[in-house]
Amino acid sequence: MTNQIRHSLVLETPALSPEYIHQHFMNKLAVETDVSDVKHDMTQGLNDFVLIDVRSAIAYGECHIPGALSLPSNTISEATTASLPRDKVIVVYCWGPACNGASKGAARLSRLGFQVKEMLGGMEYWRKEGNEVEGTLGNSACMIG
Repeated sequence: MTNQIRHSLVLETPALSPEYIHQHFMNKLAVETDVSDVKHDMTQGLNDFVLIDVRSAIAYGECHIPGALSLPSNTISEATTASLPRDKVIVVYCWGPACNGASKGAARLSRLGFQVKEMLGGMEYWRKEGNEVEGTLGNSACMIG
């Protein structure tokens, strides 16, 4: 029987202190939210945020979250955001986990001085969780971009 040296890939990089880890996850929560939390707040009438769909205007027209505004990430500028409230957090979403449009939109909006959170899961998980949608195609719209 040979003696094999066992090596943990998980533990080869040591974990940090609980205080550092706590701050890391609090920082993530400061810039992210999820489908469930957005739906909860909408259901409860807690509308202290602006929901923005950063996909193309065509994708938005076919299927979007009720109450979401359309602002494609590549069109975000001072001019296109002039009417957005500065006193509310903006929540952005795109297609889903494989799409970085929401990250791009959040980066552009934050550069313009807005407080922004990205809704993890995007439209894909909004629909997978059975939530209501609006648009010309509604639930028959394509699930990916």
